[in-house]
Amino acid sequence: MVTFPHAKINLGLSVLGKRSDGYHQIETIFYPIALTDILEIIPSSGPEILFEFAGLGIDGHLDRNTCLQAYRIMADQFSMPPVRIFLFKKIPIGAGLGGGSSDAAYTLRTLNDLFNLNASHDQLQWMAASVGSDCPFFLNDRPMLGTGRGEHLEPIDPDLSGLRLMLVKPAISVSTAEAYAGIVPQKKSASLKEIIMLPRAQWQTNLVNDFEDSIFRQYPRIKEIKETLQSAGAIYASMTGSGSAVVGLFASSTPDPSLFPGCFVWTEKL
Repeated sequence: MVTFPHAKINLGLSVLGKRSDGYHQIETIFYPIALTDILEIIPSSGPEILFEFAGLGIDGHLDRNTCLQAYRIMADQFSMPPVRIFLFKKIPIGAGLGGGSSDAAYTLRTLNDLFNLNASHDQLQWMAASVGSDCPFFLNDRPMLGTGRGEHLEPIDPDLSGLRLMLVKPAISVSTAEAYAGIVPQKKSASLKEIIMLPRAQWQTNLVNDFEDSIFRQYPRIKEIKETLQSAGAIYASMTGSGSAVVGLFASSTPDPSLFPGCFVWTEKL
């Protein structure tokens, strides 16, 4: 069975405080985009789980890949045979695009369908949250408001109709731990639910990613990309997630990718 785990962007990301469990309380809008990996899962012909990948690189030890984590969590809950997993990576890592979390969520979704496990949505949500905080979002094929660690989700409908998206990732990777190390939680005067209802012209000032200040100090190139997108006519530009990718939203055509030498560039119409 072949599926296509999709990336996400964040529209605003507020870090509101540190929790007693060591995680941070956040508020963000997750928005799915058409950039995808390719995931194939089939029953294994042997007694062991097989994992192979191609395309862009994968971070960390292969045995701790999120697809394998998802398989093991599901195998603890349901009787399943070993499988062969093949992952073709097209979503850059260390970019704030959620590629690893999406791969894990789609592994759960695929196993559930492939073996007719009949896991409920709540069960899938719990298993996904065990892999990563933003993993449950990828069980939903629509924009969601994320709170808590990002695992508490509520449907939301930001109006991006007619806009064009340009995503730019430099040859820099930012780990989530690194991003949180530099964050100073702050209370907000308005929720993202309220801010996203403002006219688009007010998003740039109000729809803020709290990670930008510290990440921009460490990596001026990321700040430079945001400023280039704004200079090229973006009505809204922001780092997505904990970086390093930057998203620009344009009312008309997107700028020439040659403005961003050495970067991964993705465009789509929303």
